[in-house]
Amino acid sequence: QNATSQYVDPSVPTGTPVSGDYTGALRPQIHYSPPTGFMNDPNGMFLDAEGVYHLYYQYNPTDIVAGNQHWGHATSRDLYTWENQPIAIYPGAEGEGIFTGSSVIDVNNTSGFFPNQTNGVVAFYTLHTSEEETQDIAYSTDGGYTFTKYANNPVISINSTQFRDPKVSWYPSTQQWVMVVAYAQEFTIGFYTSPNLRTWTHASNFSHYGLLGLQYECPNLVQMPMLSNISIEAPLEDSNFASTDMFILYISINPGAPLGGSIGQYFPGTFNGTHFTPVDQAARIADFGKDNYATQFFYGIPATSPQISIAWASNWQYAQVVPTGQLEGFRSAMSLPRYNVLANTTRGDYTLVSLPYDLSPLYSSTSSVANSSSLANSSLLYDYSSTVPSGAVTFNMTVENIPLANASGTANFTFLSSVTGESVRGGFYFGGDTPFWIDRGSIRGFENPFFTDKFSTNNLINTDTQAFRLQVVIDRSILEVFLDNGLRSATTTFFAEGMLDTLLISTRELNPGVQVSAEVFGLN
Repeated sequence: QNATSQYVDPSVPTGTPVSGDYTGALRPQIHYSPPTGFMNDPNGMFLDAEGVYHLYYQYNPTDIVAGNQHWGHATSRDLYTWENQPIAIYPGAEGEGIFTGSSVIDVNNTSGFFPNQTNGVVAFYTLHTSEEETQDIAYSTDGGYTFTKYANNPVISINSTQFRDPKVSWYPSTQQWVMVVAYAQEFTIGFYTSPNLRTWTHASNFSHYGLLGLQYECPNLVQMPMLSNISIEAPLEDSNFASTDMFILYISINPGAPLGGSIGQYFPGTFNGTHFTPVDQAARIADFGKDNYATQFFYGIPATSPQISIAWASNWQYAQVVPTGQLEGFRSAMSLPRYNVLANTTRGDYTLVSLPYDLSPLYSSTSSVANSSSLANSSLLYDYSSTVPSGAVTFNMTVENIPLANASGTANFTFLSSVTGESVRGGFYFGGDTPFWIDRGSIRGFENPFFTDKFSTNNLINTDTQAFRLQVVIDRSILEVFLDNGLRSATTTFFAEGMLDTLLISTRELNPGVQVSAEVFGLN
């Protein structure tokens, strides 16, 4: 059964990419967004043998709200420059939805779908109907561009309407495939194993851990390397990785996040092929903003390397009403691609460290567009309205020689519109319990009672380095911040009436001897 057979909405193109306009004032330039229509969860992500990253996603090509779910598809070699591909998997009948799932490369043809072939792709998705949610598969003999649905679907059915989001990986020690899947409203993640991707055996359950909200969704089980030392300036150097057999189980919840709506949490632990054992029962929150959900990790990244993830940069409380829909014909974007590793930190064993994938190939010039090496108790103002046409900018700030006792002062940043005066701001207090904050409340393009405007976290000063590092990326309507080499991160969307075009970085009332430097780069 071909993936487009039986039923295709006549308004949805097949065999050719959906076209879109990427020039709008709110349209991100380095974050992926759909050509038109509504996008939510990332799906089926894998890296192929040719170095191409495949991103599939929950996609409604016929409206700017969720529904009529397909798998959209885009490819990239650098995770920032994406080429839209034809829709990959379509509903097979009216009323069906192709819900969230994952993909694997069946190099050894365990499935039997791929004789004389090492690049066969098997996609796992939840087939949603009003009567049931089942786990189905489709296979691709052309590297993930077109799919044929398995004739004997479903591969797992438990007679449930709340059973979804399969994520599959290969476990070498047992030579078995492993699936994690959500029993959504039972607050349970099921573990299944298979020798051939077609027949599955239930192995164990992981239930009622961490934040519950109203349902679990989008689980990921991924082996995660650990850093020896998070404090060094470039922590992802090869020599800084410790051998480890640690995994994380990543679970998204919606609704019921502490700030409202949707959020992601993770559990570090060990896995023996059938059972996951967490190191503790703590809920570790992956992102302290409000627009980072349904994180998925790429299949095909070596287990000893930093794992690469992408999340949906929105929140179900307002995703279907943000103004990009009526103004520019699309809704939602993905987060930046991120490197992920584990690290032991002060009061934070097994912290998930999350850093943006290398941005340097996107720099608009080989040197920074603005910089200062003497920013202590001073400021740096940069107008990028004419020098960075993309409206996408990143800056790095380093604060050193912070006293371990009686530290004082602040480091702040503001992105503002020279036309409307709107702004997105953030900053760090070096005294007290060292809070970091973000404020999107001065943006006027979207009003909604659930569009929380202020966020904060706490970030202890590293006693070994006595330093604080901040990386910020802004991309027209998305802001992402990374504190201290990714120990804390936040994703925040905003919808301004006027494009933000000016950056102000400042520090105030710092202790004598504190040194501050900053570099600003435009992004193409």
